[in-house]
Amino acid sequence: MTTKSPKKKDIEKKWYLVDASGKTLGRIAAKIAAVLRGKHKTCFVPHMDCGDFVVVINVKDIRVTGMKKEQKMYRTHSGYMGNLKSISMKQMLEEKPERVFELAVAGMIPHNKIKKDVLKKLKDYAGPEHKHEAQNPEPLSV
Repeated sequence: MTTKSPKKKDIEKKWYLVDASGKTLGRIAAKIAAVLRGKHKTCFVPHMDCGDFVVVINVKDIRVTGMKKEQKMYRTHSGYMGNLKSISMKQMLEEKPERVFELAVAGMIPHNKIKKDVLKKLKDYAGPEHKHEAQNPEPLSV
């Protein structure tokens, strides 16, 4: 018995459109991460990028449960002493809501060599306008 592995040319990539307004951040990020990886397809293999493109609109209207807005902190460090920078989720949602969503989805994708390629297929926008009408994205219910 042989195992059938898909070739790169055989994988067909679709475009999906998701409206994130009023949805919970973690739940929608988990479902979008599965679509980006291709886990909804029958040809899924974990060592290949066989997922679809996802366009997410209205990210600024996403819902966060509990006290995460005040308590969750995003930290970056340059490597030099005293250069730890921290920003709360509330402040990040006001300044860059797309970045909060990208980090949530990135945390749900395995940390391997294809993570960078998978995350390039996520297109998120704070408002209802996006520039991917030419691809005719299908609405995706999450």
